[in-house]
Amino acid sequence: MAPRESEPQKETVERVMHEFKHGELRSGTSGQKVKNRKQAIAIALSEAGESNQQTPKENEEHLRHTKAKERRGETARDEAEGKAPRRPRTTGRGL
Repeated sequence: MAPRESEPQKETVERVMHEFKHGELRSGTSGQKVKNRKQAIAIALSEAGESNQQTPKENEEHLRHTKAKERRGETARDEAEGKAPRRPRTTGRGL
């Protein structure tokens, strides 16, 4: 029996598939829009740390990285909704 996915993993898969449905999901290195549903599912599972193609350690790292990206507002969904990512404040000193 396969292990059940956690709530944060479900949320990540849901977000990625939402981006795919709205044409906002992009491939990692090339930056091209993802048009293949199977590729979108593979990306969702990888980001959620559920992939059976990666080690448990890699899966944990991917989920941790994805959740940090979501907290910073750097997802395609946030960009499409007009939520700009938070930028660190500069000190205002001229260099």
